[in-house]
Amino acid sequence: MIPVIRYEDAEALKGRVMARSQLTNEAVTEKVKAIIARIRAEGDAALFDYTKQFDRVTLTADTVQVTRAEIDAAYAKAEPAWIDAMREAARRVTAFHEKQKQNTWIDFQPGIALGQKITPLNRVGVYVPGGTAAYPSSVLMNVLPAKVAGVREIVMATPPGPDGTVSYPLTLVAADIAGVDRIYKIGGAQAIAALAFGTQSIPRVDKITGPGNIYVAMAKREVFGHVGIDMVAGPSEVLVVADDSADPRWVAADLLSQAEHDPLAAAILVTDSQALAEQVDAELARQTALLPRREVVEKSLSAYGTAVVCPDPDACAEIVNAIAPEHCELYVREPYALLPKIDNAGAIFLGPWSPEPLGDYLAGPNHVLPTSGTARFFSPLNVDDFVKKSSIICATREELASVSDQVILLAQKEGLDAHANAVAIRFGKEIR
Repeated sequence: MIPVIRYEDAEALKGRVMARSQLTNEAVTEKVKAIIARIRAEGDAALFDYTKQFDRVTLTADTVQVTRAEIDAAYAKAEPAWIDAMREAARRVTAFHEKQKQNTWIDFQPGIALGQKITPLNRVGVYVPGGTAAYPSSVLMNVLPAKVAGVREIVMATPPGPDGTVSYPLTLVAADIAGVDRIYKIGGAQAIAALAFGTQSIPRVDKITGPGNIYVAMAKREVFGHVGIDMVAGPSEVLVVADDSADPRWVAADLLSQAEHDPLAAAILVTDSQALAEQVDAELARQTALLPRREVVEKSLSAYGTAVVCPDPDACAEIVNAIAPEHCELYVREPYALLPKIDNAGAIFLGPWSPEPLGDYLAGPNHVLPTSGTARFFSPLNVDDFVKKSSIICATREELASVSDQVILLAQKEGLDAHANAVAIRFGKEIR
């Protein structure tokens, strides 16, 4: 079902995983740039025209925003048990992110006070895909850290269905549970452009978060700099490190839980047991045959599924750090012993009772994670993504005087005489 390769041949695996990104598609880039330019120039007129063109829905300034009645109708379609589960997930996600909060601080030293001011962003836009890519759990993961951070207003954009209502009503319930302030029925690159630059109906935001298709991802990349973004997400991946203590059925199930996302998803087993690799491969074939999304799984596994057999646990850790996976499971006898050797991973799951779907839904840490190797330098979405940090400096005359000659020297050596003079003039030493 998946190729089994040796540790010595694993370098090719890294290239194959990295090659999944579609963000080099020049034709899509040009289309996205044109959409953004037109939204900036024409506002609502362009936004509603694109909505009619792409979503086959006619919207106006009076109908683009979701009403309370629409949210109530969505609640009526939801199972009470699902609502309870979402509320429990929201409680856990909120509690986890509360621990990430930082406070403004000032350190008063002799002659100078230094500190950092923490300020929440004013307005954040959250994009939520529609159709089969709609995941209400992602609404919680994008909105709740912003709420914990103290963002003043959170607006959400999600595509309309053919009847003019939100294409996946459970999204509205999740948004209401999370505390979204306004919801707009817009999707695609045009929604990102509207959030980034504002239109007559859509307020401009300071930052945009949330997943989407290649057009949404490209649009986020294009508007970065005008607004902040969380990350440009690529296809998902899971890497399971397992030894001969692992149950091959469970390992296969965990790999498949990621492969069913997308034909571009990567499911990777890294092990020091050749026997386990072979057993997992057999289990993948057996379990895949039973899945409703079998076609998606088979495409994913055939293109990107791999088992790497390593000589020892240290070599397994090397593979993890080279791939920098979005999800990393340490399904080994002593996961805490291996944990310090894992430097690059979005989320790390320890032991047999911590499958990746627990993190997707209910554990509490954020499931918006760096993909395609970007865990080398990116972190999961967190409270810090929704605040700004300003430095605070307050010196006395005596403190400035004590360092003035050094400041002047440093400024002049850089050819910045006006910098030097801003200090010198305070002590009657104006530089001419």
